Amino acid sequence: MGFQQGLSGLSAASTNLDVVGNNIANVNTVGYKQSQAQFTDIFANSLDGAGSSRTQVGIGARVATVAQLFNQGDIAPTNNPLDIAINGQGFFRMNDNGVISYSRNGQFRLDGNGFLTDASGINLTGYAPDADGNINTGQPTNLQLSTSDISPRVTSTFNLGFNLPSNATAPAVTTFDANNTQSFNEKKSGVFFDSLGNDHAFTYYFQKSGALANTWDMYASVDGAIDPTGVPIGVTLDGAASVTLTFDDNGILTAPIAPFNVSVDLATINPTLGAGSPLVFALDLTTATQFGSQFGINLAQSDGYASGRLAGFTTSPEGIIQGNYSNGQNKTLGQVVLASFVNPQGLNPIGDGRWIETPSSGQPLVGQPNSGTLGVLQASAVESANVDLTSELVKMITAQRMYQANAKTIETQDAILQTLVNL
Repeated sequence: MGFQQGLSGLSAASTNLDVVGNNIANVNTVGYKQSQAQFTDIFANSLDGAGSSRTQVGIGARVATVAQLFNQGDIAPTNNPLDIAINGQGFFRMNDNGVISYSRNGQFRLDGNGFLTDASGINLTGYAPDADGNINTGQPTNLQLSTSDISPRVTSTFNLGFNLPSNATAPAVTTFDANNTQSFNEKKSGVFFDSLGNDHAFTYYFQKSGALANTWDMYASVDGAIDPTGVPIGVTLDGAASVTLTFDDNGILTAPIAPFNVSVDLATINPTLGAGSPLVFALDLTTATQFGSQFGINLAQSDGYASGRLAGFTTSPEGIIQGNYSNGQNKTLGQVVLASFVNPQGLNPIGDGRWIETPSSGQPLVGQPNSGTLGVLQASAVESANVDLTSELVKMITAQRMYQANAKTIETQDAILQTLVNL
């Protein structure tokens, strides 16, 4: 009788329709991996091998497994800087109160305590940084991003690069006076920061020497603090009111050849600030030149900065998350880790776009993105479901026809049996 074959075919076709329907239902689910019903035939075999005759007819089909296909989905950009897409192999490692699971859904958000979680509140794991921003690559922990302000940093080094015109002549007034433009050749300003993050205008003046060739005198003032005669107060260059710059006949600075200290007495300049005083930073002029071109500043860089508010996040292809602050600084806040498996098809799906490991999947290999066989990360993007909607609709039509055909075999077998009964 062919009833058994028809019934098994109906069951297989029904399961196939369920799988196709589930794929279609999740076509917009981020990180979803489509499933595929895989079938096998059934034969009746006895222990003595009597059922191995070539004339034996099978007794139907069954679903061998519902396998998931882990091929890459399309990368779609988003407007959320905490959305992360995996391009290549690997899974996000998630922690649900000690239960470790794995996901390809990179839609993350910050909870009230600064932890990165998915939509279900499951924690994303990774490596935490130390106090200096260096990543500690040990056991992954729940990623917690600090949202506090970044503290100010007092200036310790000021790099100043410039060109002084070699054809300049000494000013008409030889006694320096910051209020008299006739007493110096050039003037520019930069910014440095005190211990409280207050910015201060650092104005420097260059006066060509009339007595010596290739020689200039450099003066400086802070926040425009000068005495009635135009002499800066509260600031010294290498322990003096000015420093002499000399150049060789190729325009290269010959003195001072090493950075020298600038000492600023903030208590004299503005006693209400409350910042540490005196403030001392190294002024590096080693890139200064004296050529025949016009005066110009090509480098004015201070290593200090004011305090800053967190303005956003960026994530590198290696998973390093940096905080961007309103003062233009950035700080490493953590690194996302990925996990790979020898047999991803052996993972057990538990819903919400997550899987857990099984003996069939093997142990997870956890590491930094863009290393070994692990894929790279793309920020402000998500991985779309790897479902081809057109293909799934064709599969649905095929599964429907398969169901109808198996139902027809049962109908035909019933007609044959009815004929036998009526003999």
